[in-house]
Amino acid sequence: MLRQSQYPNSAKPWLAKLGLAALLLSAAGNASAHNSSSAGSHAGIPIPEISHGEMAVIAGYRNRIINLASQATDTNEPFRRVLNYAQIQYSYCFWGRMPGSVADERSPFNECAHAYLAAAKAVLIAMRAMPQEAGAASAIIADADAEMVRRGLSLITCRFSGEAFNTADIVRPRWSEIPMHAASMAVLSSLVGILFGVYFAAKRLLGRQSSV
Repeated sequence: MLRQSQYPNSAKPWLAKLGLAALLLSAAGNASAHNSSSAGSHAGIPIPEISHGEMAVIAGYRNRIINLASQATDTNEPFRRVLNYAQIQYSYCFWGRMPGSVADERSPFNECAHAYLAAAKAVLIAMRAMPQEAGAASAIIADADAEMVRRGLSLITCRFSGEAFNTADIVRPRWSEIPMHAASMAVLSSLVGILFGVYFAAKRLLGRQSSV
């Protein structure tokens, strides 16, 4: 028989939130200790740049692209490395959850959004040459192209539009710019507040249990 948790059911949601908040802040702390620039050894696989207009559209197809790529069987090492980079870079960019990370070039998360979306685009284009994935990949490309034309995004650029990337270099958020970006600052401040609130609530619940 499995041993039941020593915590009451009412405490579990709070503890889950505490763990999630701690994980996010830990990722932020680890990333801030490194250089946020994509400049590095470039010993990995180069990834072509993506324009601001392209990323606005590719962001909406990212999940379809990654799901299709993850199920592909006729792959090679470069493809898998770019796919892995796209997923790692996505987590470094807080899973695309920061407000304005894609649309606002002033966002401290815009450059890292360029990186994971450029990788997603590279993966998508590579799948056009794969026998089993070519049809689905071509359909996504056709939909994305049509949406870009409809929204008039093909010529829109930003300060990161000409930046190429490399699987050897993780692009981290520009942490020093967060205080100047109101939306990002508000989200991270709320996250810190949630972390402290959940911590003290969990501490109170555990204290009550120990006194019983």
